[in-house]
Amino acid sequence: AGRVPNTDTLNLDKVGVQLDRRQKIAVDEYQTTSNPNIFSVGDVCNSGFELTPMAIAAGRRLADRLFNNQPNAKVSYENVPTVVFSHPTIGTVGMTEPQAVEKYGADNVKVYRSKFSNLFYGIFDVDSADKPKTFMKIITAGVEEKVVGIHVLGMGADEMMQGFGVAVKMGATKADLDSTVAIHPTASEELVTMGLWGTSPQHSGAVVPPLMGAPAGEPTLKK
Repeated sequence: AGRVPNTDTLNLDKVGVQLDRRQKIAVDEYQTTSNPNIFSVGDVCNSGFELTPMAIAAGRRLADRLFNNQPNAKVSYENVPTVVFSHPTIGTVGMTEPQAVEKYGADNVKVYRSKFSNLFYGIFDVDSADKPKTFMKIITAGVEEKVVGIHVLGMGADEMMQGFGVAVKMGATKADLDSTVAIHPTASEELVTMGLWGTSPQHSGAVVPPLMGAPAGEPTLKK
């Protein structure tokens, strides 16, 4: 099922490049194939993500490693935000709830959920129960309640997921989300107001924690 890579006419076996069972080019974490002088990025390789921006990111890191004197450069395939452009849109980043439970154990996972009608439909003359709903889920793990997954189904999920993808990538905790002032009226404010206020442990994933009204960190200036 899914897209089939067009590798059968490349004669890759002649140069020692191995394919997996789906005929995708097998690569390691540095995009290197079984031939150390041949590299592969994008949908044709078995990295696990068939996304154009993922291929661009992998290509950039590969170019840095080969041509820009960065021997350890590689792309990260963790916490990649992605969107299904359905109606309504679905945005996701990080782990699903079952994945988090499998990795950390049920006792170490706490999930926040929300379901509501987007304010866009507020003036629609229909019963509240018939208005399209937005669904949100925040998955946290550990005593710090580190955010390991955010999932949104509803209007605007595509736009809001890019910003919250940065937060998850940087190791945000539930308290970090709570410390962010909501933008009202928006759907995304639900992600920074979800759950009972003040119940999340005051741990931060930031280098300079923003909790309890602390000042923002300052940049290091050139001398």
